[in-house]
Amino acid sequence: MRGVKLFFLNAVMLAGVNILIRLVSVSFNAYVSGKVGAEGMGLLTLVMSVYGLSVTLATSGVHLAAVRLTAEALAKGENNRTVIRGCILYSLLFGSFTAVLLFSLAEPLGMHLLGDIRTIPSLRVLALSLPAISLSTALAGYFTGVRRVVKNVIVSLSEQFVKIFLTSALLLLIAPAGIEYACLAVVGGSAIAEGASFATSFVLYLTDKTRRCAPSENGALASIRRVFSVGFPVAVGSYARQGLLTAEHLAIPWGLRQSGATASAALASYGVLHGMVFPLVLFPSAVLGAFSGLLVPEFTHAHERGDTERIQSMATKVLRTSLLFSLGVAGIFLSFSYEIGSAMYPGTDAGAQLARIAPLIPIMYLDSSVDAMLKGLGQQVHSMKINIVDSALSLLLVFLLLPRFGMAGYIAVLYVCELLNATLSISRLLSITGLPVSIRRFIAKPIASIILATAAVRFLAGYGIVPLIGAGESVALRIAFVAVIYAVLTVLTGAVGRDDARFVKRIFA
Repeated sequence: MRGVKLFFLNAVMLAGVNILIRLVSVSFNAYVSGKVGAEGMGLLTLVMSVYGLSVTLATSGVHLAAVRLTAEALAKGENNRTVIRGCILYSLLFGSFTAVLLFSLAEPLGMHLLGDIRTIPSLRVLALSLPAISLSTALAGYFTGVRRVVKNVIVSLSEQFVKIFLTSALLLLIAPAGIEYACLAVVGGSAIAEGASFATSFVLYLTDKTRRCAPSENGALASIRRVFSVGFPVAVGSYARQGLLTAEHLAIPWGLRQSGATASAALASYGVLHGMVFPLVLFPSAVLGAFSGLLVPEFTHAHERGDTERIQSMATKVLRTSLLFSLGVAGIFLSFSYEIGSAMYPGTDAGAQLARIAPLIPIMYLDSSVDAMLKGLGQQVHSMKINIVDSALSLLLVFLLLPRFGMAGYIAVLYVCELLNATLSISRLLSITGLPVSIRRFIAKPIASIILATAAVRFLAGYGIVPLIGAGESVALRIAFVAVIYAVLTVLTGAVGRDDARFVKRIFA
């Protein structure tokens, strides 16, 4: 039980920090959108789509390699210093190569691929941060593998503080000169923050006691080969998926223009959905993300020992918890979408877009948790294939549907592809673990609970029982009431049962 307790406490701590970071990030994102506008957010999102592909190439699966190899070394009682040495060499190789590549190609990418010369300076600045990102990713994987979660927490908090401080200062100094400079301020603050993040990670690594094991007799070449054997197969799939995803993001404004929208309106619509709505949708996933990030080493340990019973027990709890949480979040967003959109991004159609996306939240959150479990069970190649199929289909449907149906067509693309990805991933997990799934307890009872909770709060607000303060404060208060009532109803309906209570009691005993 000690291992379960450590996992649970680490996850709770990480979840709390993730919520804080996401809350600050979403609030800061609203501030940035107010400074640069919907079109500026669209331009920034275009830049970040190319940057996302560059980060994928720079990291090349090193995080998963660091987590898995470190966890395996601990499970076998072997040293882990050789593992991290190989990961650092691997990161330096890919990070430096990608930085040179992006910096050299910034001009043709900005002019011909993105179709906007205003993106060129931002791409060049972001290129400089890639080696630091790759190295930080390797060290973050190491800290996760040795269960030093608090170190990742320190790194994340320091990075957010530096990013917000520098970006705010740069926005005040150069944003008035135009959208190009506003985007440059945002990416410049992020790039410097990445450098600070690596510096913090490296100092924490030097002070980490678990690394002080005698290195093996294998040289640098042998250590980097081990990392290649785990990280690169995943990286190849990531290249394909991220490449398709980048192509999809570049095709969205094109498709919207083909449907009749002006270039400015297309960029603004794209910015609202991907720069405003999706950060809101993904904000609550910080809770599940904390647990998902720790699932890989836990499932790896159980898989290495052949502990099928523990795998089934953990997987069942993860599935039920993910659905309980995500169905509640989806109900809240669906019920209060317009109020949330108006409070966070006044003067935009963020609320309408949020209402369209909200029903997808359970699928998105659950798929993320299932993906983490599959990676821990050594199914990363299968997950890679599913993700590539998903991305290829998404790109094809963007070209087919957006020119004819506009934004409604893109929403349909999201539904089709998310459902396909989740169905394939969940089917794979169930087939290799043999999990029993209760539709009534896992899905029906939480749905009934959230419907009753939102209806009750609407009724109470209509009669003035739930006080109305201001726009933002009123929405936050009603959401809090819904969350409390939902939690109570899940217990009363049996969605949360005595077995869960006994599990939590054993953890804190």
